[in-house]
Amino acid sequence: MELRDLENLIKTRRSIRKWKKDSVPEDPVLRAIEMATWAPNGGNHQNWKFIVVVNRDFIRRMADVVQSKVETITSWPEAAPFGEEVDRWKRNGSFFRNAPVCIAVLMANYESLADQILKLRIAKDPSVRSIIEARQLGNSGLQSVAAAISYLLLVLHAQGLGGTWMTGPLLAKAEIEELLNIPKGLNLVALVSVGLPDESPTKTRKPVSEVVGFQRSG
Repeated sequence: MELRDLENLIKTRRSIRKWKKDSVPEDPVLRAIEMATWAPNGGNHQNWKFIVVVNRDFIRRMADVVQSKVETITSWPEAAPFGEEVDRWKRNGSFFRNAPVCIAVLMANYESLADQILKLRIAKDPSVRSIIEARQLGNSGLQSVAAAISYLLLVLHAQGLGGTWMTGPLLAKAEIEELLNIPKGLNLVALVSVGLPDESPTKTRKPVSEVVGFQRSG
Protein backbone atom coordinates (compact mmCIF):
# COMPACT_ATOMS: atom_id res chain seq x y z
CA MET A 1 0.00 0.00 0.00
CA GLU A 2 1.25 3.47 -0.87
CA LEU A 3 1.36 5.94 2.02
CA ARG A 4 -1.10 8.19 0.19
CA ASP A 5 -3.61 5.33 0.07
CA LEU A 6 -3.31 4.80 3.81
CA GLU A 7 -3.60 8.55 4.36
CA ASN A 8 -6.77 8.65 2.28
CA LEU A 9 -8.28 5.75 4.23
CA ILE A 10 -7.54 7.44 7.56
CA LYS A 11 -8.71 10.89 6.52
CA THR A 12 -11.97 9.74 4.90
CA ARG A 13 -13.14 7.61 7.83
CA ARG A 14 -16.01 9.20 9.71
CA SER A 15 -18.22 8.29 12.64
CA ILE A 16 -21.49 7.18 11.06
CA ARG A 17 -24.75 7.52 12.98
CA LYS A 18 -27.22 6.89 10.16
CA TRP A 19 -27.29 3.65 8.23
CA LYS A 20 -29.21 2.14 5.36
CA LYS A 21 -31.70 -0.55 6.36
CA ASP A 22 -29.72 -3.20 4.49
CA SER A 23 -28.35 -6.09 6.49
CA VAL A 24 -24.59 -6.36 6.83
CA PRO A 25 -22.89 -9.64 5.82
CA GLU A 26 -20.94 -11.25 8.64
CA ASP A 27 -17.78 -11.85 6.59
CA PRO A 28 -16.58 -8.21 6.40
CA VAL A 29 -17.29 -7.74 10.10
CA LEU A 30 -15.28 -10.85 10.99
CA ARG A 31 -12.49 -9.72 8.69
CA ALA A 32 -12.38 -6.35 10.43
CA ILE A 33 -12.24 -8.02 13.84
CA GLU A 34 -9.48 -10.38 12.68
CA MET A 35 -7.43 -7.38 11.51
CA ALA A 36 -8.17 -5.62 14.80
CA THR A 37 -6.51 -8.46 16.69
CA TRP A 38 -3.21 -7.46 15.07
CA ALA A 39 -3.20 -4.16 16.96
CA PRO A 40 -0.31 -3.47 19.34
CA ASN A 41 -1.12 -4.61 22.85
CA GLY A 42 0.47 -4.89 26.26
CA GLY A 43 2.67 -7.97 26.62
CA ASN A 44 0.92 -9.53 23.60
CA HIS A 45 -1.78 -10.44 26.12
CA GLN A 46 -4.47 -9.70 23.52
CA ASN A 47 -6.93 -8.89 26.28
CA TRP A 48 -9.88 -8.20 23.99
CA LYS A 49 -13.07 -10.05 23.20
CA PHE A 50 -15.80 -9.11 20.74
CA ILE A 51 -19.48 -10.00 20.71
CA VAL A 52 -21.18 -9.27 17.39
CA VAL A 53 -24.88 -8.54 17.88
CA VAL A 54 -26.83 -8.92 14.63
CA ASN A 55 -30.32 -9.35 16.09
CA ARG A 56 -31.96 -5.95 15.65
CA ASP A 57 -34.47 -6.51 18.43
CA PHE A 58 -31.57 -7.26 20.77
CA ILE A 59 -29.79 -4.08 19.66
CA ARG A 60 -32.95 -2.12 20.42
CA ARG A 61 -33.08 -3.71 23.87
CA MET A 62 -29.53 -2.51 24.53
CA ALA A 63 -30.48 0.94 23.29
CA ASP A 64 -33.54 0.98 25.54
CA VAL A 65 -31.50 0.41 28.70
CA VAL A 66 -29.10 3.18 27.64
CA GLN A 67 -31.98 5.55 26.91
CA SER A 68 -33.46 4.78 30.31
CA LYS A 69 -30.21 5.87 31.97
CA VAL A 70 -30.09 9.01 29.83
CA GLU A 71 -33.68 9.88 30.80
CA THR A 72 -32.85 9.41 34.47
CA ILE A 73 -29.71 11.55 34.39
CA THR A 74 -31.30 14.34 32.35
CA SER A 75 -34.21 14.50 34.80
CA TRP A 76 -31.90 15.49 37.66
CA PRO A 77 -31.87 19.18 38.64
CA GLU A 78 -28.12 19.21 38.02
CA ALA A 79 -28.84 18.77 34.30
CA ALA A 80 -31.05 21.85 34.01
CA PRO A 81 -28.25 24.43 33.45
CA PHE A 82 -27.09 22.56 30.33
CA GLY A 83 -30.29 23.42 28.45
CA GLU A 84 -30.19 22.50 24.76
CA GLU A 85 -27.26 20.12 25.26
CA VAL A 86 -29.46 18.02 27.52
CA ASP A 87 -32.32 18.02 25.00
CA ARG A 88 -29.93 16.93 22.25
CA TRP A 89 -28.55 14.15 24.44
CA LYS A 90 -32.07 12.90 25.19
CA ARG A 91 -32.82 12.77 21.46
CA ASN A 92 -29.56 11.11 20.44
CA GLY A 93 -28.38 9.15 23.47
CA SER A 94 -29.44 5.82 21.99
CA PHE A 95 -29.08 6.55 18.27
CA PHE A 96 -27.44 3.16 17.71
CA ARG A 97 -30.81 1.41 18.05
CA ASN A 98 -31.14 1.55 14.26
CA ALA A 99 -27.74 0.01 13.54
CA PRO A 100 -27.83 -3.33 11.65
CA VAL A 101 -24.86 -4.59 13.70
CA CYS A 102 -23.50 -3.68 17.11
CA ILE A 103 -20.16 -4.99 18.34
CA ALA A 104 -19.66 -5.18 22.10
CA VAL A 105 -15.96 -4.75 22.88
CA LEU A 106 -14.84 -6.45 26.07
CA MET A 107 -11.62 -6.11 28.04
CA ALA A 108 -9.95 -8.70 30.23
CA ASN A 109 -7.77 -7.35 33.02
CA TYR A 110 -4.08 -7.03 32.16
CA GLU A 111 -1.32 -6.52 34.70
CA SER A 112 2.24 -6.02 33.57
CA LEU A 113 5.20 -7.16 35.64
CA ALA A 114 5.53 -3.59 36.93
CA ASP A 115 1.86 -3.55 37.99
CA GLN A 116 2.24 -6.81 39.89
CA ILE A 117 5.37 -5.68 41.73
CA LEU A 118 3.84 -2.31 42.62
CA LYS A 119 0.72 -4.03 43.99
CA LEU A 120 2.90 -6.09 46.33
CA ARG A 121 5.06 -3.12 47.31
CA ILE A 122 2.35 -0.61 48.28
CA ALA A 123 1.57 -2.26 51.64
CA LYS A 124 5.16 -1.54 52.74
CA ASP A 125 5.77 1.66 50.79
CA PRO A 126 2.79 3.99 50.31
CA SER A 127 4.96 6.33 48.23
CA VAL A 128 4.51 4.05 45.22
CA ARG A 129 0.82 5.04 45.09
CA SER A 130 1.66 7.93 42.75
CA ILE A 131 3.31 5.48 40.34
CA ILE A 132 0.27 3.18 40.48
CA GLU A 133 -2.08 6.10 39.84
CA ALA A 134 0.00 7.22 36.85
CA ARG A 135 -0.14 3.72 35.39
CA GLN A 136 -3.89 3.52 35.98
CA LEU A 137 -4.35 6.79 34.13
CA GLY A 138 -2.64 5.24 31.12
CA ASN A 139 -4.06 1.76 31.70
CA SER A 140 -2.16 -0.63 29.42
CA GLY A 141 -5.07 -3.01 29.02
CA LEU A 142 -7.49 -0.27 28.00
CA GLN A 143 -4.97 1.26 25.60
CA SER A 144 -4.55 -2.15 23.98
CA VAL A 145 -8.28 -2.51 23.38
CA ALA A 146 -8.47 1.08 22.12
CA ALA A 147 -5.79 0.30 19.54
CA ALA A 148 -7.83 -2.69 18.37
CA ILE A 149 -10.96 -0.55 17.99
CA SER A 150 -9.02 1.93 15.86
CA TYR A 151 -7.92 -0.87 13.54
CA LEU A 152 -11.45 -2.24 13.50
CA LEU A 153 -12.96 1.06 12.36
CA LEU A 154 -10.39 1.53 9.61
CA VAL A 155 -10.93 -1.95 8.18
CA LEU A 156 -14.71 -1.52 8.32
CA HIS A 157 -14.31 1.74 6.41
CA ALA A 158 -12.02 0.11 3.86
CA GLN A 159 -14.85 -2.35 3.13
CA GLY A 160 -17.46 0.37 2.68
CA LEU A 161 -19.01 0.06 6.13
CA GLY A 162 -19.58 2.87 8.59
CA GLY A 163 -19.05 2.50 12.31
CA THR A 164 -19.13 4.60 15.45
CA TRP A 165 -17.00 4.06 18.54
CA MET A 166 -19.27 4.56 21.54
CA THR A 167 -18.50 4.79 25.24
CA GLY A 168 -21.72 6.63 26.10
CA PRO A 169 -23.59 3.31 26.48
CA LEU A 170 -21.36 2.52 29.47
CA LEU A 171 -23.98 4.45 31.44
CA ALA A 172 -25.81 1.12 31.28
CA LYS A 173 -22.73 -1.11 31.52
CA ALA A 174 -24.20 -3.47 34.10
CA GLU A 175 -27.49 -3.83 32.23
CA ILE A 176 -25.83 -4.49 28.88
CA GLU A 177 -23.43 -7.00 30.41
CA GLU A 178 -26.41 -8.79 31.90
CA LEU A 179 -28.22 -8.84 28.56
CA LEU A 180 -25.11 -10.26 26.88
CA ASN A 181 -24.39 -12.68 29.72
CA ILE A 182 -20.80 -11.44 30.02
CA PRO A 183 -18.70 -13.80 32.18
CA LYS A 184 -16.71 -12.59 35.19
CA GLY A 185 -13.27 -11.31 34.34
CA LEU A 186 -14.46 -9.39 31.29
CA ASN A 187 -15.70 -5.80 31.19
CA LEU A 188 -17.65 -3.97 28.53
CA VAL A 189 -15.57 -0.93 27.50
CA ALA A 190 -17.23 0.16 24.24
CA LEU A 191 -19.87 -0.55 21.63
CA VAL A 192 -19.22 -0.16 17.92
CA SER A 193 -22.29 0.31 15.74
CA VAL A 194 -21.90 -0.85 12.14
CA GLY A 195 -23.86 -0.55 8.91
CA LEU A 196 -23.90 0.76 5.37
CA PRO A 197 -23.54 4.55 5.67
CA ASP A 198 -26.55 6.70 4.91
CA GLU A 199 -24.79 9.99 5.56
CA SER A 200 -21.51 11.69 4.67
CA PRO A 201 -20.46 13.81 7.66
CA THR A 202 -17.48 16.12 7.41
CA LYS A 203 -15.00 16.97 10.12
CA THR A 204 -11.93 19.14 10.41
CA ARG A 205 -8.78 18.61 12.43
CA LYS A 206 -6.49 21.01 14.23
CA PRO A 207 -3.26 21.79 12.34
CA VAL A 208 -0.53 19.43 13.43
CA SER A 209 1.48 22.46 14.55
CA GLU A 210 -1.07 22.96 17.34
CA VAL A 211 -0.77 19.47 18.75
CA VAL A 212 2.92 18.58 18.46
CA GLY A 213 6.07 19.81 20.13
CA PHE A 214 9.72 18.77 19.96
CA GLN A 215 12.32 18.44 22.69
CA ARG A 216 15.52 19.16 20.78
CA SER A 217 17.89 20.04 23.58
CA GLY A 218 19.28 17.97 26.38
